[in-house]
Amino acid sequence: MSLAPLTTADAFSLRAEFPYFANPPLNGGVPVAYLDSAATSQRPLRVLDTERSFLERDNAAVHRGTSQAVGTATERFESARAAVADFVGAATAEQIVWAEGATDALNIVALGIGEANSGLGVAGSDRFALGTGDEILVTEAEHHANLIPWQRLAAKTGATFKYIPVDQHGLWSLDAAREALNSRTKIFAFTHVSNVTGFEAPVAELVELARAVGAVTVLDACQSVPHIAVNFEALGVDFAAFSGHKALGPNGIGVLYGRSEMLDALPPARTGGSAITKVTMESAQFMPPPLRFEAGTQPVSQVVGLGEAVGFLSDIGMDRSAAREHELVTRLVEGVLDTPGLRLLGPQGTEGRVALAAVSVDGLHAHDVGQYLDEQGVLVRVGHHCAQPLHRALGMASSTRASVHVTTTEEEIDRFLDALRGAQRYFKTEVAS
Repeated sequence: MSLAPLTTADAFSLRAEFPYFANPPLNGGVPVAYLDSAATSQRPLRVLDTERSFLERDNAAVHRGTSQAVGTATERFESARAAVADFVGAATAEQIVWAEGATDALNIVALGIGEANSGLGVAGSDRFALGTGDEILVTEAEHHANLIPWQRLAAKTGATFKYIPVDQHGLWSLDAAREALNSRTKIFAFTHVSNVTGFEAPVAELVELARAVGAVTVLDACQSVPHIAVNFEALGVDFAAFSGHKALGPNGIGVLYGRSEMLDALPPARTGGSAITKVTMESAQFMPPPLRFEAGTQPVSQVVGLGEAVGFLSDIGMDRSAAREHELVTRLVEGVLDTPGLRLLGPQGTEGRVALAAVSVDGLHAHDVGQYLDEQGVLVRVGHHCAQPLHRALGMASSTRASVHVTTTEEEIDRFLDALRGAQRYFKTEVAS
């Protein structure tokens, strides 16, 4: 039985569990409206307390030694892996690899594929071999973290780098992907939810198209995992990455998900430490996944904190929070569309949109808009959002982005819209309705 969406009253109850919202910073005596969760989310007290208590009571070198302390620390470390695996629908905990962030996770895949012919001794790695005539496909809407690694891999291997262009709203389609994918496509990397347009890609259908031509799929799930129910196993993606700090968790921790057969065949991007089984002066043999990819000392307390963060989101219910956030985004988008002089990026409505909206204000640079909003106590993201090609395709250098989370209120959305209109009046760019 599905539960009702979160209400405004629920949102205020949840806010009380976040120190940032329980005692928010003030701007001119007014609490700051935090609308920048797409960049980094605030953390509930139980996440902060979990990480702190681990450091105070259980901190030890995981997977190193036989002491009781090491055993306790390792158990908490691996329990967090299991919690994250369950949260994103991984078949086993071993499909979850810890990384420094989503950017690092995507680089683990790209750099690992680049080592496919290096002789690192990973059985089956030749399945990733690239060369002249092969193609790597992305979209023009990608965050730089899911773009630059593939550019560099193409340059290193001699493969051809291709992309699916966006339209006048910054969108691309399933039909465009179908046309771009072919027998030469070896890798197809794309984002689940765009950090600029909020567009939700039809992942399962895209994976089916990629599989039909034998292409490996790599999913940037940074903006989907914190906001909608995600099941990587059901979606069928080969690899996926997301970050902890956008999902109510700590900084400095990210997740790489991989299908077991893919992780088994992927060479490690970094080597050393506990990622090995045997080392001689001539060669090394590597651990099976996930430890193969976790060389060196791990960010243990951050891992434990992320395990608690996904537990917090699970306790709320992802379907409930997604329904609540859809209501907030509807209010946000309708307010933008009703205001002359504002250009909405992405879907021209709420269909296929998740958690955010980016706008351009006619006649104003986004940095001027952001400074005015900041003076009104409205905290948003301005700039190119690490997606310069997308903005360039839309004929702009930057935009102003507001994003929501389970703690966002209707009043904060209204303050953002009022502040945008105030910026138009202040800079005398207001358009008569």
